[in-house]
Amino acid sequence: MNLFAKRISDLLNINIKYVDNTLELLDSGCTIPFISRYRKERTGGLDEVQITQICELNERMKETAKRKETIIKTISEQGKLTPELEKRINECWEPEVLEDIYMPYKPKRRTRAQVARENGLEPLATIIMLQRDSAPETTARRFINENVKSEEDAIKGALDIIAENVSEDERSRSQLRNAFRRGAIITSKVIKSKADTDEAAKYSDYFDFSEPLKRCSSHRLLAMRRGEKDGILRVSISADDEECVEKLKRLFVRGYGRCSTLVGEAVADSFKRLLKPSIETEFATLSKENADGDAIAVFAENLRQLLLAAPLGQKRVMGIDPGFRTGCKVVCLDEQGNLLHHEAIFPHPPRNEQIEASTQIKEMVKKYGVEAIAIGNGTASRETDRFVKTLGLADSIQVFTVSEDGASVYSASKTAREEFPDKDVTVRGAVSIGRRLMDPLAELVKIDPKSIGVGQYQHDVDQAKLKKSLDLTVESCVNSVGVNLNTASKHLLTYVSGLGPTLAQNIIDYRTANGAFRSRSQLLKVPRLGPSAFEQSAGFLRIPDAKNPLDNTAVHPESYKIVEKMAKDCGCSVAELIKDKDKRKSIRLDRYVSEKVGMPTLTDIMAELEKPGRDPREQLEEFEFDPNVSTPDDLVEGMVLPGIVTNITNFGAFVDIGVHQDGLVHISQLADRYVSDPTQVVKLHQHVMVKVIEVDRRRNRISLSMKACK
Repeated sequence: MNLFAKRISDLLNINIKYVDNTLELLDSGCTIPFISRYRKERTGGLDEVQITQICELNERMKETAKRKETIIKTISEQGKLTPELEKRINECWEPEVLEDIYMPYKPKRRTRAQVARENGLEPLATIIMLQRDSAPETTARRFINENVKSEEDAIKGALDIIAENVSEDERSRSQLRNAFRRGAIITSKVIKSKADTDEAAKYSDYFDFSEPLKRCSSHRLLAMRRGEKDGILRVSISADDEECVEKLKRLFVRGYGRCSTLVGEAVADSFKRLLKPSIETEFATLSKENADGDAIAVFAENLRQLLLAAPLGQKRVMGIDPGFRTGCKVVCLDEQGNLLHHEAIFPHPPRNEQIEASTQIKEMVKKYGVEAIAIGNGTASRETDRFVKTLGLADSIQVFTVSEDGASVYSASKTAREEFPDKDVTVRGAVSIGRRLMDPLAELVKIDPKSIGVGQYQHDVDQAKLKKSLDLTVESCVNSVGVNLNTASKHLLTYVSGLGPTLAQNIIDYRTANGAFRSRSQLLKVPRLGPSAFEQSAGFLRIPDAKNPLDNTAVHPESYKIVEKMAKDCGCSVAELIKDKDKRKSIRLDRYVSEKVGMPTLTDIMAELEKPGRDPREQLEEFEFDPNVSTPDDLVEGMVLPGIVTNITNFGAFVDIGVHQDGLVHISQLADRYVSDPTQVVKLHQHVMVKVIEVDRRRNRISLSMKACK
């Protein structure tokens, strides 16, 4: 059994057997999507979230175990490791407690206390700490030497030693930590010299702000920390100093004699100079980590919704990157997203070539069989949308507004240069807009998630943790949808369970050299794609026109024999079984249960046979902004307008109402009831009705409400 299984089981309240099996699968190289989808018997049906939690706790405990090894080795080299101390360290799994145990033995720079010890004052510190000597100044004379010139110097050095001992005492740190947990206040104040600058305006809510740390939301904490980083704010975390010192004195001060007074002075000094800064730093770090965790979770959920947005599907699309002076870049794509044609039109000021642009659009629509038009939502988007809709195109041609976030990043990337080496960035950007309409997931995986524009303080959080979380999110989305093996790009294949960049490129190279894959088993001919990678990836790869219809389903090749036996028992082929609902209903699943295959797998197989190869994403819907509103100057308080949710944060949702500036629906304005989590009310790309409640032109902010808006 895995060493950490019992503790993880207790922390997550999951049966230890399933935790141990999950850890075994992870250690053998299985991916989270594969385990959650194809190993339900071994995990008890744990979902991706639970498996991720097990994985993260396991990694954290491995790090703690390594830290304990270092600590034990360091203390042992000092000759101070006792069996009791080693036992305490081995049994401790709380990082902060572990560091408290280690602190007295931790190698440190030359402190005031260390200097005092070198000057022979530790015995005097011990005498004072015992608080039995009625005349410590007299006793201190015995410790005067060439480095200690007077009894005052001796007392001072002894108190430095006591102060350091107090600061390293586990009880001190635990008590102060509890005081901070209960009553710490986070405070931010503006740096006066920066108060009137334009840069500071966005932080005006925090110029003189304080609230209990335990009630401070992640977005407020991150905003303050960003203001601090930008040199606009000073941020501090503190508890009640007097109360903290009094509680510490009760731990160390006994009686009312002269030594007790000196110990009290040392305790106060220890708090001010050593303990308070240390615990404040600890809580600043911890609160930032917690805020990072919240922000990363919000970003990951937004990214998930964005990647799983409804696709238009394989249709011929015209992509338009709108603009005024430089014109609109227009591209025509075939059903697979390949570029067929590109040119520029100039229907807007300053050139106003509307007749020419109208002719160009109509000719391209006819020549390339355009079935839908995607218009970027940047500059001149509304004007371009209105222009296209006045051209009298066939009703069957749908017009959509598509988010441009990250398109410019993609167009200048190595990926875009490899795809279109002889095209400029404007053409590449228009292609990205068109492809996003066809399949958001396939196109957005090419872009750094941080550039997609759906985060909350994503540039302020721990970047390594952010990247790990977002990579897991992309991997989860790609595998939940499935990937067409014969049309997928290298970037899409990279995120398929068990593949990665090298095998993804090898698949592309094999496909180029040998033509389309005809079966999943053919994957084993791809260089370096062995049985393990095949096992992990095959179930997530689809071949729409394969000879074996199961190759276009989420049924794993390891289960093909089960389906074939079902079909044989029903007296039909696999293809007929998939088509015939009555035959599937007649199957008794308990007849196919075996030592390796249980009801969870059999149930999944039957569910897949009902909808083979069907895309789990929703259908795409057309949307239209209010034609009377196109800039913030058109907004009037009380207006009710249609909008699209573009970003969700802990404090509310941002909504595009077609004025090139998203408005905020604060969490308190999302519904006519209390809302603790905005995702309970809205989702990304949802079409909503909102009321304008305030337009702050100085700070460039639009406040909206969804209350009583239907």
